[in-house]
Amino acid sequence: MESTAHTLGLALVDDEGGVLADVRRVYKPSAGGIHPREASRYIASSAGEALKTCLGDAGIGPGEVSVVAFSRGPGLGPCLRTGATLARALASFLRVPLVGVNHGVAHIEAGRRYGGAVDPVVLYVSGGTTQVIAFVKGLYRILGETEDIAVGNFLDAFAREAGLGFPGGPIVQELAAKGRSLVDLPYTVKGMNISLSGPLTRLKALLKTCTLEDLCFSVQETVFSMLVEVSERAMALLGKEELLLTGGVACNTRLREMCAEMSRQRGAAFNTLEPRLCVDNGVMIAWTGLLAYGAGQRLEPSESYVLPRWRVDKMDIPWRQE
Repeated sequence: MESTAHTLGLALVDDEGGVLADVRRVYKPSAGGIHPREASRYIASSAGEALKTCLGDAGIGPGEVSVVAFSRGPGLGPCLRTGATLARALASFLRVPLVGVNHGVAHIEAGRRYGGAVDPVVLYVSGGTTQVIAFVKGLYRILGETEDIAVGNFLDAFAREAGLGFPGGPIVQELAAKGRSLVDLPYTVKGMNISLSGPLTRLKALLKTCTLEDLCFSVQETVFSMLVEVSERAMALLGKEELLLTGGVACNTRLREMCAEMSRQRGAAFNTLEPRLCVDNGVMIAWTGLLAYGAGQRLEPSESYVLPRWRVDKMDIPWRQE
């Protein structure tokens, strides 16, 4: 069960990761970005129908479910709590174990199971997260990240300022394809970290003097170059010759092209997932929950509180070896 933000994702997978059912219900705000309490109410009201559809699509009965996994964090508190409540109720009703999953770790494990990655440097880019990650000494270590705004939120904020609607990423990509002139934007890389508040402030000022097409083109070329630079630096630092691109922003075709080209020049492998598995989904939670369950992880319902700020380097990864 995935419920970190605007998506309720319910999925069933078998013990090999085969997808038996994949159901999504997505909250769409009438204006602005995600309203956490409205999103949580949408998740609660959609859960019954979505669960029935999920079981029906899989062609199984409730008694055939062996474990319930849910996204414990990070994410929006009201949405996480609603999903956790549903997961607790389902696990208790079915009398099966409950497993809490880190949302970011789930993105990575989905990339390993469904994207062909083995031991990559991970560029994880979504609405709320921008991180460069690698598995080192038993944990997923964060090697670099944004110092202020995640790239997905950055694209949404720019789109709102430009009157383009929500979500901003797909609209920016569409307009960027029509841009021709590269507008000078702050290129802010600080060691292994990036900062996006400077580019956002500059873009707000340029809205009066530049076309949206050129601004969107410049956003992608500048910001994605920053992401690729820190990813390549991590690969060089660790000697890893594999890059995995995941998270909702990984759907962007230009970012995929730039990551693939950098990897090609290094003689490294580049992996990503089909777009429906890059965005928030229940499949990645189900599969990672099975990995955790197989490694002995369990949660008592009384201990299954959510962790809205749970970082990937705080979840034990006993199913992986160095």
